[in-house]
Amino acid sequence: MSEVYAARRERLRERCAAGGSASALVSRPANVRYLAGAAPHGAVLLLGRGEDLLVCGRPPGDEQGEGRPDEALRVQVLDAPCGDPAVAGAGLAAGQGVETLAVEEHHLTVARHRALGSVAPRLRLTDLGGAVEQLRLIKDEEEISCLRIASEIADQALSELLESILVGRTERHLALELERRLVDHGADGAAFATSVGTGPNSGRGGHRPSDRRVEEGDFLSVCLGAVYRGYRCEIGRTFVIGTSPADWQIELYDLVFAAQRAGREALQPGAAYRDIDRAARHVLDSAGYADGLAPLMGHGVGLEIDEDPQLAPAAMGKLDVCVPVTVEPGVHLPGRGGVRIDDTLVVRPEADGGPELLTITTKELLAL
Repeated sequence: MSEVYAARRERLRERCAAGGSASALVSRPANVRYLAGAAPHGAVLLLGRGEDLLVCGRPPGDEQGEGRPDEALRVQVLDAPCGDPAVAGAGLAAGQGVETLAVEEHHLTVARHRALGSVAPRLRLTDLGGAVEQLRLIKDEEEISCLRIASEIADQALSELLESILVGRTERHLALELERRLVDHGADGAAFATSVGTGPNSGRGGHRPSDRRVEEGDFLSVCLGAVYRGYRCEIGRTFVIGTSPADWQIELYDLVFAAQRAGREALQPGAAYRDIDRAARHVLDSAGYADGLAPLMGHGVGLEIDEDPQLAPAAMGKLDVCVPVTVEPGVHLPGRGGVRIDDTLVVRPEADGGPELLTITTKELLAL
């Protein structure tokens, strides 16, 4: 992997040079990990003159899945652990004779930005912008392999839960059990806070599990994800508890399923981000559910659970091959509940079979 990280850093260096800066200070944790192989708490990456430096407040230790640094990097641990690695990095850049340093202004606080300027007053700070995020957009096959394994873990955890007795258990209990199962099957942890919604809570995006207990006839909606070697997937499914679904449940489920299928089928290289959103949203709009829909129908995943691209009505840009995204339409009826269906997929050309579905748990409306 050392060659991979070196190539990523070289691409960033070329972008910096094109923008008039010979050096960069990367502070956003996911970006540090992408370029360095590890992101110890608070660490920054300095692309300076000569060798690149990973500046840390403590020695890297691969704790909680933070990864191990690229062996080609020099790791500099601060003498004062409470010091700010970003400020130290700016000082090191100035000591190397760097005149212009590109920084991630979208990640730095105002106070931290001022501190960089104060430690090296002759250093001109410019904005790196989203240069690293743009590099991260298209995944290589090693990254996709990590996403595939994360998806397999999430599928396994969900399938095991569905084989257990659910009636009478609380949303909170089910969410905790799912997160435990993720770790048991090899995940670094949960990709985000697991959402379990029952009855009137089902189908709500980002619902925080409560102490409501599962009842016969409920919709049960689950949204979870696993982290594997830093890469995060997402899956969402909806089921009916203990009995044959009611007519309104079947109708609503079929509608959301149709919307999700339309979004998945639109995932073609060159398709506009907003057209993916439109494909899924149009199905729900046409059925009279325009009000209350989520602001987007999907998003990118990778080292973060919510990356570019954003599949939203006003999103600009077009899909490329090897970009992993979610497609996640849903409808929630206040007081009754709702349906969410969410998959992680990778954009592939038609010649390779079209979008690669990573999360494969059945989307059939099961009565559990």
